Amino acid sequence: MKIVVIGGTGLIGSNVVAKLTRLGHEAVAAAPNTGVNTVTGEGLAEALDGAEIVVDVANSPVFETGPALEFFLASGGNLLAAAAKAGVKHHVALSVVGTERLQDSGYFRAKIVQEALIRASSIPFTVLRSTQFFPFVAGIVQAGTVGDEVHVSPALVQPISAFDVAEVLTDVALAAPVNGLLEVAGPEAFGLDKFVARYLQAKGDARRIVSDRKALYFGVELDERSLVPGGAPILGSATFEDWLKTSVPAPAPAA
Repeated sequence: MKIVVIGGTGLIGSNVVAKLTRLGHEAVAAAPNTGVNTVTGEGLAEALDGAEIVVDVANSPVFETGPALEFFLASGGNLLAAAAKAGVKHHVALSVVGTERLQDSGYFRAKIVQEALIRASSIPFTVLRSTQFFPFVAGIVQAGTVGDEVHVSPALVQPISAFDVAEVLTDVALAAPVNGLLEVAGPEAFGLDKFVARYLQAKGDARRIVSDRKALYFGVELDERSLVPGGAPILGSATFEDWLKTSVPAPAPAA
């Protein structure tokens, strides 16, 4: 079966392509560097010819309100139109857990627009909302840095391995469309402040963590459950500690 993965050369997409290929499917990695551009429409019709499933993991390269909205309107609109014309039977898109609770952010308002385009299409669909990938902790640290301190909310987060997300996306793509939302999250929830503190500890970074309920998360004030899934998410297996051991170099010993 031919399955086109939009954003198929990135971290998530390349793993989905590899998993589908191992299962015997014709998995096409569609991205600007393979000649497919969903924003301009270049190469879309050719890539989707004969495809039964589309998996969209493309993301806006800019998180500001205007550019993010422009990206999702253009990319989503072009992709859905081309997929409908090609007779695609299942449209799968990756989104973010808590999107509807983070609407003070222009980026998340743009993600809601993307989801609305998918719902309004005639193509059967599944939207998989994921919690934050483990490496995203570095961006949280950068965003919360004030001098030699890191200010961060204690709101709960339930981060996940990118490889687990790719595994679930593969399963979702090959299953029947749900015409609604599914959620995927890591195996354990803990405070954002603990997420950041453990990461910095693993790196040997001695910056002070300031746990502040008013600290903004990329412009949004969080409540305790803004970032975590509802009652029945699909759970990944890899823990944050697993990721730290394999992905964060241990600090060099003091001279």
